[in-house]
Amino acid sequence: MEKVIGDYIDKQPVERRSQLIRLYQIITAEMPAGSIEKISYGMPTFYFHRNIIHFANFKHHIGIYPGAEAIIQFAGQLADYKTSKGTIQLPVDKPLPESLIRQIVRFNLDLP
Repeated sequence: MEKVIGDYIDKQPVERRSQLIRLYQIITAEMPAGSIEKISYGMPTFYFHRNIIHFANFKHHIGIYPGAEAIIQFAGQLADYKTSKGTIQLPVDKPLPESLIRQIVRFNLDLP
């Protein structure tokens, strides 16, 4: 794990860290060589020629920020999640939707 995102995760409540580490692993598995991990807008961000996805820990959910295009593209699969224009709220008491997260990252990587 890159230091900058590792530092962010280390500052989160201990009971949330394993989910955040798993989310990090899911995203990084899809990111191509040469991608950059950074903090942008105060959130862990994955960048490859542009921002691909952000995530952040909140009191009652984990937010992922793939952008509006991904929310529209995956609207049918996101019916069980609270969403807004570019945000998906993942409940902390349920397993991460790993396959969906992977699909979203790949979709964003393929955008022109």
